[in-house]
Amino acid sequence: MNVASRNPMTLAEFLAWEERQPLRYEFNGVAPVAMVGGTFGHSVIQRNLAIAVGGRLRGKACGFHGSDLKLQVADGSIRYPDGMVVCSPVDRAATLVRDPVVVFEVLSPSTARVDRIVKAREYQATPSVRRYVMLEQDGVGATVYARAGETWTHEILVAGAMLALPEIGVELPLSELYEGLDFEEPVGAI
Repeated sequence: MNVASRNPMTLAEFLAWEERQPLRYEFNGVAPVAMVGGTFGHSVIQRNLAIAVGGRLRGKACGFHGSDLKLQVADGSIRYPDGMVVCSPVDRAATLVRDPVVVFEVLSPSTARVDRIVKAREYQATPSVRRYVMLEQDGVGATVYARAGETWTHEILVAGAMLALPEIGVELPLSELYEGLDFEEPVGAI
């Protein structure tokens, strides 16, 4: 299907269309956007995120979910965040959630602008999202947005910092999310 030649899609059209696709797509409110593959570093951070946050939530009402689950944001766009925490019941057959409390994105050169600007606005407009964490991929660091009434506050975290997620009762060393990655060695070195 040549999406570029079509008129804008509705959310319902996108959801029906995506179910038939072999690849994953996000929806920007107008058209599908193909999801690109990730790097080893991205995969390690995402795995560590699932272990660190998911492990701390075991036995609690909130649960960590990875990038296989769709998120519908307030403007009707569809995203596949690298991770999110949902505290409401979700049907086991669900492929879409609307009310995460914390959302995580691992930044990459091809997605950083969208993650920092477009998705930040979408997550801010989604009332359930209390915290949005953007994790750097090229070194230990994060930008954390937190809801403060109708606005966001933000904090920049660097190596040695603690990542506090009070909405879900979790605090962890930021460095834990980067275990298994060596930033001393140049990228591409064998």
